[in-house]
Amino acid sequence: MLSVFQVTFPFFALVLCGFMATWRGVFPLPAIVGINAFVLFFALPCMLYQVGSSLPFAQLMNLPILLLFLLCQLLMVAGCVAVARRGGMDWNNAAFGALVTAFPNTGFMGLPLLVALLGKAAAGPAIAAMLVDMVVTTSLCLALSRMDGAAGNVRAALGKALKGVLANPMPWSILLGALASFMEWRLPAAIDKTVSLLASAATPVALFAVGAVLARSKMVQSEYAVPRSYVPLALAKLFAHPLLVAGLGHAAMALGLPVEPTALLVLVLVAALPSASNVTLLAERYGAHNGRIAHIILVSTALAFVSFSVAVSVLVEKIQ
Repeated sequence: MLSVFQVTFPFFALVLCGFMATWRGVFPLPAIVGINAFVLFFALPCMLYQVGSSLPFAQLMNLPILLLFLLCQLLMVAGCVAVARRGGMDWNNAAFGALVTAFPNTGFMGLPLLVALLGKAAAGPAIAAMLVDMVVTTSLCLALSRMDGAAGNVRAALGKALKGVLANPMPWSILLGALASFMEWRLPAAIDKTVSLLASAATPVALFAVGAVLARSKMVQSEYAVPRSYVPLALAKLFAHPLLVAGLGHAAMALGLPVEPTALLVLVLVAALPSASNVTLLAERYGAHNGRIAHIILVSTALAFVSFSVAVSVLVEKIQ
């Protein structure tokens, strides 16, 4: 357990550094836009390309893993929306509650953390999970968030979500990395060095940015959120989500489907990650209760320092 904490501690410590620097005013709020842009458009795409191009193509485009995680995400979204709607919540807030509960922080936190814990083999399933969330989970929840209006609003939201997917450099960098792996392409030495320099900045800057975004959400939110509106969803993210993935994964294995235990372990740990910090930006843009969303992310991130480390300790020891 101590050895796991020694790996996970620096990752969560960098998030705390970003949070405290922003909270204390050392890191100015307007700078968050710039640091997020650097991570999203430069550092993280380079890291994803570099990791993807160094892995066998079959590990990146593992169809059973993609379908398993897709089913889990659809069930998580359906369950969260159904419970929220039964409680009288509007479609917009129900959809964003589902998105923040189903969408783990794989890009900014999970991928580098899992590679540090389990080795490069963990990158394939983690990248597959990222593709599902960026292409399907987000688009579905954004479309559901428009169900309060006319059908045209739903179609417009879905079209806007798909345009966002196409404009997001991360899926493209994953696909380019997979293509480079499949074709056995190698970048020229000078370009490869440039990509490596940007990729090496992705993890520390991304984790600092997560903390900064959490602090900004806490500082500028104007809507009060009662604990019963966000604590259950934060707990569902950290516990119900990985249990669902583990249960469906073992059921698939029992049916003889080609789901490897190591790949399933990675998916379960991806599901055990805290909520993705960028959901607050989407919630603000679409007029959802951003205070509630920010609290879910903040609580899940704080609790994940212990819950994720315990999950790693228990699951890795069990599979070994």
